[in-house]
Amino acid sequence: MTVIDKIAWIRLAHGAILSSRSRGKDVHYLPGGKREAGESDLDTLVREIREELSVTIDPDSAAFVGAFEAQAHGHPDGTVVRMRCYTADYRGVLRPAHEIEEITWLAYADRHRVSPVDQIIFDHLHRADQLR
Repeated sequence: MTVIDKIAWIRLAHGAILSSRSRGKDVHYLPGGKREAGESDLDTLVREIREELSVTIDPDSAAFVGAFEAQAHGHPDGTVVRMRCYTADYRGVLRPAHEIEEITWLAYADRHRVSPVDQIIFDHLHRADQLR
């Protein structure tokens, strides 16, 4: 089994969750990305969100939401994405950058538009009455 180690930002507002879509992709993903060698979860979160969404995460406000695992979208069977998720405050204006083509707010009804691991996270947040 191959494991892809990722960190994601959970940003909720008015019962919806912030999501992003990379250029050329047809699926939305929670903002975040892969850990680089030697990075902590928070280092990865801060770097990835700055690169993808042009804002600065406040690491002191970060709170762990949970760890989730599923078959990696677009990868061969047996490739699993393991995603550690955090909420956190931010400074700046959300704008797509680098490979991100679109950012959008999704509701639970949009669950079919996201990757398998994000679907598990959507279910978790919906059960907690945080995603409507």
